[in-house]
Amino acid sequence: MSSDSNQGFTRRRFLSNFAFASTALATGVGSWVVRPDWANAAAAPIKVGIATDLTGPIGYAGNADANVAKMVVKQINDAGGLLGRPLELYIEDTASNEAVAVGNVRKLIQRDKVDMVLGGVTSSMRNAIKDVIVSRGKTLYIYPQLYEGKECTANLFCTGPTPAQQCDEFIPWLIKNGGKKFALPSANYVWPHTLNVYARKVIEANGGEVVLEEYYPLDQIDFSSTVNRIISNKVDVVFNTVIPPGVGPMFKQLYEAGFLKNGGRLACVYYDENTLAINQPAEIEGLASCLDYFKAVAKDDPASAKIQAEYDKAFPGTFLFAAGSAATGTYRGLKLWEAAVKEAGKIDRDGVAAALDHAKIADGPGGPAEMVPGKRHCKMNMYTAVAKNGSYEIVERSKGLVDPKEC
Repeated sequence: MSSDSNQGFTRRRFLSNFAFASTALATGVGSWVVRPDWANAAAAPIKVGIATDLTGPIGYAGNADANVAKMVVKQINDAGGLLGRPLELYIEDTASNEAVAVGNVRKLIQRDKVDMVLGGVTSSMRNAIKDVIVSRGKTLYIYPQLYEGKECTANLFCTGPTPAQQCDEFIPWLIKNGGKKFALPSANYVWPHTLNVYARKVIEANGGEVVLEEYYPLDQIDFSSTVNRIISNKVDVVFNTVIPPGVGPMFKQLYEAGFLKNGGRLACVYYDENTLAINQPAEIEGLASCLDYFKAVAKDDPASAKIQAEYDKAFPGTFLFAAGSAATGTYRGLKLWEAAVKEAGKIDRDGVAAALDHAKIADGPGGPAEMVPGKRHCKMNMYTAVAKNGSYEIVERSKGLVDPKEC
């Protein structure tokens, strides 16, 4: 998954961002440390590493994830820390650039000697940094983003939704509320390719058909020939995995060609409150998404409402607490890790990983969550939502926690 490359994020803009300016100390290019308000002279701090895109095309997602980490670490410290020790937060900018990221993540492991690393937004980023953390660094790694599945590395735990969680209920809903003829316009990288294999199976098993599956360069913005094929093939549902910057122009071109007016349905499983702003509301009216959380969930879930309100108060502005940006997976990952550390009673990797293998939390964004033992993936509630006048309405909820069906 990825995001809006029209939004430029610079070191200066990051440092001026309200989220960190008050407490984060710069400790080198792309490095910050957030020290706890208290210290226990008898106990050294537990070091939490966050590796995320603070600058570059997907800076909006990475800044939200770093904000969530800061919020959760503060909560834990305010409640007395973990095992009687305060938490210290080390943040490295992965800069939406794998080459930069590897060097910066190495700093977390070798210089800062963190006890755990959480982060990475795109799958290509996870693949670039996981070896530095898990194999060479002998450190626990939590990956918080929705992704294509199939990540079964020991000591790497995934806390975002998988294809099974995003497709098994959602695609039958799309067939019922859109139609049977699907187009799969896609960005040409690992997430769309792997997700589409899964999506196609579910579409065909439910009596639908894929009439178009195409892959485009990440920077493509002219989709006129694709739009013509979608219209001429009388496609009912566009199941999109094109990412910014291309997704905005594509949806606009579909709208201008009359796709929505003639009853077509847009679907995109990474679309959240952040991405709604890419197009005018009319251009994506009726777009359906399936995620572990939408802001509308907080209307009748007190735990979600509390988390959402706390984030909005601490970090007002443009970096929204949203599921498609991994903010929810970051929250869930840190709270599951906290539960695991408490159970293990120690901070060494093997002990924490053994407890994290079956960790549960009663409250999180979208509801409770639990790791599936032996699978290193997370069960969670899933929600289908539809864009109406520029915001989401929940139209379907899973009946209980949905299995990730991975590893």
